[in-house]
Amino acid sequence: MDNLAFIRDTMEAAGSFTAVSGWAMVAVGIIATVAAMIASAQHSVLQSLYVWIAAAVLAPVVMLWGIVRKARRARMPLLSGPGRKFVLSFSPPILVGALLTIVLYRAGLVGVIPGMWLLLYGTAVVAGGAFSVKIVPVMGICFMLAGTLAVFTPSAWNDWIMAAAFGGLHIGFGIPIARRHGG
Repeated sequence: MDNLAFIRDTMEAAGSFTAVSGWAMVAVGIIATVAAMIASAQHSVLQSLYVWIAAAVLAPVVMLWGIVRKARRARMPLLSGPGRKFVLSFSPPILVGALLTIVLYRAGLVGVIPGMWLLLYGTAVVAGGAFSVKIVPVMGICFMLAGTLAVFTPSAWNDWIMAAAFGGLHIGFGIPIARRHGG
């Protein structure tokens, strides 16, 4: 019995986290696209940032709902083996991004926040994606490239870069993930 338990634990730890929901990613992309339209109509970078923060609160709720739903449908435990590794790898860059948002806001460097968000979100996706399907880390690298662009371009471009990344990349990668990996 001990050998069977060891084999089962080893196989579970070696698996991939496949509960990433492609359709939830598409929904997050739509949220980001709507946020970009609203944010670009604002009269200041700060007001635009507030719109993006609202989207940043809503999007993870939608994504978590999609992941939980997909995992339940597949009868897959969320926080064991690959799921736990995904969360432990994904979470630190996201938490750092939240803290740096406050620091940059207080320092009056609001214009660099979108680039930092894209870079750290991309880092989180690459790190967590190491325990997921192969397309997920590729998406993370694309976010990092968008973040690099945002850091070195005028802040007036930020809403559109964020729309292309948070909107376009989520939709563009979400559809193949949904089709190839069961939702």
